[in-house]
Amino acid sequence: MSLKQRYRETIQPKLLKDLSLSNIHEVPKVLKITVNRGLGEAAQNAKSLEASITELATITGQKVVVTRAKKAIAGFKIRQGMPIGCAVTLRGERMYAFLERLINLALPRIRDFRGVSPKSFDGRGNYTLGVREQLIFPEVSFDKIDAIRGMDITIVTSARTDEEGQSLLREMGMPFRSN
Repeated sequence: MSLKQRYRETIQPKLLKDLSLSNIHEVPKVLKITVNRGLGEAAQNAKSLEASITELATITGQKVVVTRAKKAIAGFKIRQGMPIGCAVTLRGERMYAFLERLINLALPRIRDFRGVSPKSFDGRGNYTLGVREQLIFPEVSFDKIDAIRGMDITIVTSARTDEEGQSLLREMGMPFRSN
């Protein structure tokens, strides 16, 4: 059973009851997932940007958008419009497929993994997770990477509070650390 199907059939009714909501449309849901990688070295090294674009496209299965500097910062040797990172926004089926792979395949492959921090919510039910290396994803092979780079994964939900967002992600299988 896919994550989307499981959400519709079991998670949504359970959250409706647990959060004591009156309407099924009030139940929090995942709206989008943003995978972002900032590349400071992209200003000097164009190959690192190309490698990152290829990796993120492989991991997410979607075209990557290059993020550019909004303004020049002399201390970082960055001019306005220079490529400084890349990002992907996932919605719909790809979003659920990525979330399922993240929870079931990628996170358990992290060394000394004890769960993700329950403190990484933003106050409005959205969750951000920092990944230190791209090798946790099974799509990326060790032989094809030139350097170990991390990425930020933001899960945007329709939850109004952190508690609602956490209960949604916990029901979906996100392994939160018990502090």
